[in-house]
Amino acid sequence: MKISTILDHIDAGSMALPEFQRGYVWNRNQVRDLMNSLYRKYPVGSLLVWETKTESATRRGEAPLPAGTVKLILDGQQRMTTLYGIIRGKAPAFFDGKLETFTGLFFNIESETFEFYGPVRMKDNPLWLSVTDLMQKGIAPYMINLNQNPDFAPRIETYVSRMNAIANISDFSLHIEEVTGTDKDIDVVVDIFNKVNSGGTRLSKGDLALAKVCAKWSDARSEMQSKLSKWRDAGFNFNLDWLLRCINTITTGEARFDALESLSAEEFKQGLIKAEKSIDYLLNLVSSRLGLDHDRVLGSKYAFPLLVKYLDLRGGRITNYRERDRLLFWYIHTLLWGRYSSQTETVLNQDLEAIEDINLGLDRLVELLRRSRGDLRLFPTDFIGWSVGARFYPLLYMLARVQHARDWESGVELSENLLGSGARLHLHHIFPKSLLYEHGYVKSQVNQLANFTFLTQDSNLRISNQQPAVYLETYASEQPGALESHWIPMDPDLWKLESYLDFLDRRRILLADSANRFLSSLEMGTLTELHLDSEQNERTVSIGGIATTEEEQVLLDVNVWVVEQGLPEGEFSYELVDENTGELKLVLDLAWPDGIQQGFSQPVVLLIDEESEVEKRVNQAGFRFFTSPEDFKSYIEGEILDLSLAAA
Repeated sequence: MKISTILDHIDAGSMALPEFQRGYVWNRNQVRDLMNSLYRKYPVGSLLVWETKTESATRRGEAPLPAGTVKLILDGQQRMTTLYGIIRGKAPAFFDGKLETFTGLFFNIESETFEFYGPVRMKDNPLWLSVTDLMQKGIAPYMINLNQNPDFAPRIETYVSRMNAIANISDFSLHIEEVTGTDKDIDVVVDIFNKVNSGGTRLSKGDLALAKVCAKWSDARSEMQSKLSKWRDAGFNFNLDWLLRCINTITTGEARFDALESLSAEEFKQGLIKAEKSIDYLLNLVSSRLGLDHDRVLGSKYAFPLLVKYLDLRGGRITNYRERDRLLFWYIHTLLWGRYSSQTETVLNQDLEAIEDINLGLDRLVELLRRSRGDLRLFPTDFIGWSVGARFYPLLYMLARVQHARDWESGVELSENLLGSGARLHLHHIFPKSLLYEHGYVKSQVNQLANFTFLTQDSNLRISNQQPAVYLETYASEQPGALESHWIPMDPDLWKLESYLDFLDRRRILLADSANRFLSSLEMGTLTELHLDSEQNERTVSIGGIATTEEEQVLLDVNVWVVEQGLPEGEFSYELVDENTGELKLVLDLAWPDGIQQGFSQPVVLLIDEESEVEKRVNQAGFRFFTSPEDFKSYIEGEILDLSLAAA
């Protein structure tokens, strides 16, 4: 079928996009490659469509469907969306993506190259032609400019041939394969889609569940995306699966997505309304009461589906401050011990069952934690972990906020406004890194949690790489009590570089004591006041993770680049845990545990400046790893994007 005819079918609604398809994810390189292939008459693959009855079709967009049957595009969405956008000069009705990806494409009739518009090179240059204008208006308007310039006369016939090749792309024929038959329901078709779309992103259980929801309420996806955008603007990044899980627990009391099938459109709408209100309430609560005010310190995101259900059972809010704080006590411990880091649905269903009797729910939740963890007290050894990706890093941030730590330079309390948010977190190494490395300490010692604290940017810059024995003594004199508010041991002998490890041991004791005091206050005095030594309750220490804010920024930049390529973002500080015990074994800097192309490509991770033991364990866990952003990007461009182009 000619491309022009396919576009006519899309306009008429007789060819559409199934609801379970993700949005448009191509980047400009892929758009250029497709047009270059069509221009040179290279094969660009066939389309796969599902012919189904109109009344049962669940498609994206608002275009009316014809009576009888409709063809839903299973394989070829990216190509057809690109061609529609370039030839029609606008996006199709089912479009969900970035318009700038395919708008402003130009063709140079001398070099035969496709590029996106750049005024410096292209303005008033008759050799650069708008591909969309050429498709819509033909070659006549361009011939006028070319004929007026005698320098182009010897090449006119060549230019005309090349312009016609562009204009005639819409006559290019694509082979279409069809999936038909009454036995082809949505579950069967999704399975077919996952098998043939080897270069795309495999559909999750959540994708399939949402597709079925959208069959009843066509605006469900866009409404959910608007809520996610609101939270993203506030500094919290969640995904559709996560929000869908929250709606699921509120409406059905179940963790598994198949429970959503029985809901009506109105029930799902009400579930979304309740979920949004509950999530807003919870984010405000953990921000104000715990100081966890942005995504990188939030932690335990999959505790929220349980929390929103708990709130719903309480009528949407908790008015008893004792109950509120005890719920936060439970939440913090799910963060510290990775309650939902593995087997999420199984654990969540267990916890949902525990709160069915809401009056006993909190007691049962805490009891389940005690069964899985044993002693819930914190010990100095819990702070042996290192890197800003460690589970106890958010706890350190939280303590600085709730225990009223003061800035060393100004003496003012470190409030939310002073600390900033997100990646702009002002993290301070008490013993400067450069001095520690010069003194022979290794990375895992330099970046210990017990060497971290939080200061204003001004203080951090003023201190720079001064000797701790010098600047700590100054602040102890100028700002009495400020060092103590950061749990700094006040023995000056511990501020010497040769005493660094002893300093860490002593500060861990102070941190554990402070954390237990705070957690005890949340639990309303059920835990006794503790003064602990470093020999108590040794726990397994994980290795790996993001060591510094500089490393974090590198990883953030890479993740942004990946998303710009139309690929799924990775998970920061991804935790490898023991599936049986839930014990944290390894923290990975930036990981795609299901592969860049989920379900089809190998799990992959980007590691920055990690030790050989981390690389060894990552390899044993089945991950392909890269140790530089450049090598990782080459892998994406050379293997993933080429694969996507071939299969889209």
